[in-house]
Amino acid sequence: KKCFEGIAKLKFSSTLELLAMYSAENEKVELIEIINTVEAKGAVEKWLLQLEDVMLRSIRDVIDKSRDAYANEPRQKWVLEWPGQVVLAVSQIYWTLEVHEAIREGTKGLSEYHQKLIAQMADIVTLVRGKLSKGARTTMGALVTIDVHARDIVEDMAKKGVCQENDFEWLAQLRYYWQNENCMVKLINATVKYAYEYLGNTPRLVITPLTDRCYRTLVGAFHLNLGGAPEGPAGTGKTETTKDLAKALAVQCVVFNCSDGLDYLAMGKFFKGLASSGAWACFDEF
Repeated sequence: KKCFEGIAKLKFSSTLELLAMYSAENEKVELIEIINTVEAKGAVEKWLLQLEDVMLRSIRDVIDKSRDAYANEPRQKWVLEWPGQVVLAVSQIYWTLEVHEAIREGTKGLSEYHQKLIAQMADIVTLVRGKLSKGARTTMGALVTIDVHARDIVEDMAKKGVCQENDFEWLAQLRYYWQNENCMVKLINATVKYAYEYLGNTPRLVITPLTDRCYRTLVGAFHLNLGGAPEGPAGTGKTETTKDLAKALAVQCVVFNCSDGLDYLAMGKFFKGLASSGAWACFDEF
């Protein structure tokens, strides 16, 4: 297994200083701070710990910068200028903010905002039909998936006549906020800090009402420091849903296919690793 799920390779300078990270899709993210690997005197674990810290701070920094840029340039230009993960996070931060503003104006505000979302979708579709690099196309695919869901939620709330910000129809959605210089994700009464783990530029799952219900249960459990156990027939997407929720919160998620050989010693090793890294684990066929 890899220590860093999203990092495929690193960029070093001639003096062995760490400058940037690349994902498997060859997406480049500059590090906010240069790491000098020579100082570690060959102890890889020393500079890997530094890399972990700098990776989280770099992603947070890029999200902050991208948030400022979003307000100042056209969306279809903005989506091509930032890493995929950042585009999705910032897009959802602004969506949450704009829905709050629309709800304050009542059903009329939501209906108007729904029209704005349709126009935004049309702009992205125009982009997708044009010439795009492979990485940008993956980002657009994930963005459209999330945008479609966002548009449907707003349409649904307008139909149901939501006119208060604490209406359950709205609270039951995955909402992204920028508070105290950090990205926070809220769902019903649970608040989870966005974890800033760099996950590369990957596609996202289509969100259905069932996925939403799984998210509510799992985030609610996580908020209470508990775990969750989705069950159902094989091939219905239990593991994929858990992995996609981890992507939405930027948490590293380790999937493990359990066999009969999983005894208390193996579980002990697992929990030691999870406690020290803060990652999630998904025990399949448990």
